[in-house]
Amino acid sequence: MTQDEMKKAVAQEAIQHVEIDTIIGVGTGSTANFFIDELAKIKHQIKGTVASSVASADRLKGHGIDVFELNSVDEISIYIDGADETNAYLHLVKGGGGALTREKIVAAASKKFVCIVDESKLVDYLGQFPLPVEVIPMARGYVAREIVKLGGEPVLREGFTTDNGNIILDIHGMEIMEAVKLEKQLNHITGVVTNGLFAMRPADVLLVGKPDGVDTVYSK
Repeated sequence: MTQDEMKKAVAQEAIQHVEIDTIIGVGTGSTANFFIDELAKIKHQIKGTVASSVASADRLKGHGIDVFELNSVDEISIYIDGADETNAYLHLVKGGGGALTREKIVAAASKKFVCIVDESKLVDYLGQFPLPVEVIPMARGYVAREIVKLGGEPVLREGFTTDNGNIILDIHGMEIMEAVKLEKQLNHITGVVTNGLFAMRPADVLLVGKPDGVDTVYSK
């Protein structure tokens, strides 16, 4: 299977985790887009969705799927999204598409988090993919200096603004061995909105697309 075929396979498998007649949280990115396309096939069996980005909301609406604001729903049964990296503990790096803050909010508000990836996203340690940090614009210089103190190399994502009107610093050069600890350290820097580590709230289930099918991994 090609990478896109593996992404489609995990998207199809993720449909099996969707609870009928509930609100579904939907992530952002290429793998999430495959899931949205699959979700459209059963759209009449769900109450609607909450999207983690404007782009995903637009794609869902294009399929005729209802999209609700998070503040207008009481509960999200499941959140389904991709990742840029995942380790064996189902700790994730997310935010390559810049939607990390809203993704983290929707994940936190959901009862269950199913992450869908192809096998290229499996790593021994996180940090090989640059770690995104969403930052209030006026704090860019200060936050960058604090990141350097933690051993990272922050690089401004040029020409990019998040859906929240902020900037992103991508941290290069870090081998992340203590993901929960680093997630907390980064979030404690004044001016940081949040960072792309999903370790304090990891995925509950990981669906991995491989050439011979889909593997299911549960949180330890």
